[in-house]
Amino acid sequence: MKAPRQPDRRELPIGRRVAQLRARRGMSQQVFADRIGRSKSWVDKVERGVRTLDRLPMIETVAAALGVTPGVLLGRRTQQARTTDATTAIEHVREALASHHTPTSHVGPPVADVDHQIGYAHTAYRHGHHHQVLRMLPGLLAAARHTHHPASDPTTALHLVRVYRLTAQTLVKLGEPYLAWLATDRAMVTAAGDPRRTALAAVPLAQALRALHRSRLALTAATAAVRPLDLAPHRELPPDDLALAGTLLTEAALAAATCGNPAAVDDLTDRAAHLAATHTAHQQHDHSFGPIVVELARALAAAHLGDNHLAVTLHHHATSGDAWHRLPAEHRAAHLIDITRAHLDLGDHHAAGRALLTAHRIAPAEVRLRPAAHTALTAVLRAGPTPADVTRLATTIGLTGSPDGPATRE
Repeated sequence: MKAPRQPDRRELPIGRRVAQLRARRGMSQQVFADRIGRSKSWVDKVERGVRTLDRLPMIETVAAALGVTPGVLLGRRTQQARTTDATTAIEHVREALASHHTPTSHVGPPVADVDHQIGYAHTAYRHGHHHQVLRMLPGLLAAARHTHHPASDPTTALHLVRVYRLTAQTLVKLGEPYLAWLATDRAMVTAAGDPRRTALAAVPLAQALRALHRSRLALTAATAAVRPLDLAPHRELPPDDLALAGTLLTEAALAAATCGNPAAVDDLTDRAAHLAATHTAHQQHDHSFGPIVVELARALAAAHLGDNHLAVTLHHHATSGDAWHRLPAEHRAAHLIDITRAHLDLGDHHAAGRALLTAHRIAPAEVRLRPAAHTALTAVLRAGPTPADVTRLATTIGLTGSPDGPATRE
């Protein structure tokens, strides 16, 4: 009969961790209390979970007295390993993009298998499983390149464009816009002027350009890619093309907002809303694009234009219905991260903190890996006292500091 498994220290509440670390160092509660400038009663309540360590400066004080980092105190070793894994995986993606190897044999993986792998990777992305996507990308790039030959079935070109698109979108999220731009350039070359393939490649191109603060170029790229899809009223687009055109229009609207062009934002989002209504009527089970996506884009555009009250109002309205919960986890978490700036600009850092916590519950990798989330969380910490769960999240993902000093990534 096996002995009961001892609980991992990372699974314990913070008070229990404090008690274990204190005991291992041979300190009584009184000695420990003297070292951190608190009473023995305070230490006892913390260790029993009656009182919560809910301020980052005190967490750092307690950790220093115990001779550990705040991350160890809060069980951050797993996150450090994940961050290291992500960095290594990005380097592997970089190597795969830098490769210009041309297969010497036409015998590669079956096209159907590549299609299945791409679909699996896209599903992982929509669920916010970015570690999994990163691990898959080098192999996907190699497989899609191997099956693609310019004179062969155009399906193979579409496969390669889809892989480049997924690569670029993932890299933009993880703070690698220049590398993402390289992936989108490869996608554009592979698209070879085909309207749909070009439109697919233009979505991450606009995202990468916005991340590089080239919003005018992003606006041009997105609107130019929409035109060949032919949005004339007399032509009925297939559902997939409707969604693609609408997505490009929302990307263009966000670019126009960062350029400070409210008239263009209104025009682009109105056009996107029309397509979203049509798409919803034709495609009941595809939730990647629809009216909710346009409304969320309107909210973020309002924030970029400086109308934070409108941004938060639109955000609350859009997220209050069932359509919000049908969106992919990645989209919901990403939006919550992006809307934190509007909350902060309105002086509501508690709402910003709640948005980040909700994003973490929906898709943890969005908050743990995205530099944008780290920046937002740092701003929340600096804005004033934060609830214990926000403080724990900040330290768990590797952020240290306090409202009185700079927060840094360890």
